[in-house]
Amino acid sequence: MSESQTTQLTKKDFVSDQAVRWCPGCGDYAILAQAQKQMPTFGRKREDIVFVSGIGCSSRFPYYMNTYGFHSIHGRAPAVATGVKIANPDLSVWVVTGDGDGLSIGGNHFMHALRRNMDLNILMFNNRIYGLTKGQYSPTSEVGKVTKATPYGSIDNPLNPPSLALGAQATFVARTIDRWQKHLAEMMERSYNHDGGSFVEIYQNCNIFNDNAFEEYTGSEKLDNVIELKNGQPMLFAKETKGLKLEGAKAKVVDMEKHSVDEILVHDETDLELAHIIANWTSNPDLPEPIGVIYSIDKPTYNQDMVDQISLAKEKKGVGKVQDLLNAGDTWKVD
Repeated sequence: MSESQTTQLTKKDFVSDQAVRWCPGCGDYAILAQAQKQMPTFGRKREDIVFVSGIGCSSRFPYYMNTYGFHSIHGRAPAVATGVKIANPDLSVWVVTGDGDGLSIGGNHFMHALRRNMDLNILMFNNRIYGLTKGQYSPTSEVGKVTKATPYGSIDNPLNPPSLALGAQATFVARTIDRWQKHLAEMMERSYNHDGGSFVEIYQNCNIFNDNAFEEYTGSEKLDNVIELKNGQPMLFAKETKGLKLEGAKAKVVDMEKHSVDEILVHDETDLELAHIIANWTSNPDLPEPIGVIYSIDKPTYNQDMVDQISLAKEKKGVGKVQDLLNAGDTWKVD
């Protein structure tokens, strides 16, 4: 019998014996706590779960999960995770990366893992800074960001992770925030239950090198600045005193005392055009920051198509032998 059949696992079962070596107050602690809490709810053996990371503060994650794990190389976590999933299709494979690791040197691997719809769960910790290397600007840092690498302010335009994921044909795109613990748990659950490549951007505070980067979404005024997307529900926020209305392809905040709920935009997470519009609200000072599932559709996965293709080849040609393959076709003898 499997571990999950004989014993009800708890958060404690997913806590490793390794000392957690993040700076006190780092947002990574909150994400780790939720991952350890959520994993047992999936009813899987620990041996059936793998966490793969690249390089960065977030990439220490596999050490702290009592599951299988792989601390790979900079930016290549999606490639390593792809190999794990192809070799072991029944595993639940999670990629933990940061905005630097995943979007700079790892940008190519990130895009193609999503394009292929490889059944991976990608968690991107976005703190808009390079923390491990002591505070340089990252691909998501805002224009004008003053860091050790940009003493006069960054002149780079930041990447928008959800927009990039959608452009790469991702089938599941969501956003959450480290301090929104209940919401974070819900997004992890939705990611796990999605059959295909899922991308969850997590706004994560780096209290040493970029403290309070997301204060407006976690402080006392957060409900005025954030809209929680709910499929099939009108887009209301600020305790339903404000709503979002579309004028063409642009959204506008309206006062609900002056407008009917029938005028308010309704979220449809299967609508790609709407998903692109929502993703572009990121960091727009005139609009609330969207969190929740931005886009989710079902589509054949690369890993399942590959398994089916191999099965078809075996059915037609039988199980092959490596030696026969090496001796097939044109061969040369070199003296």
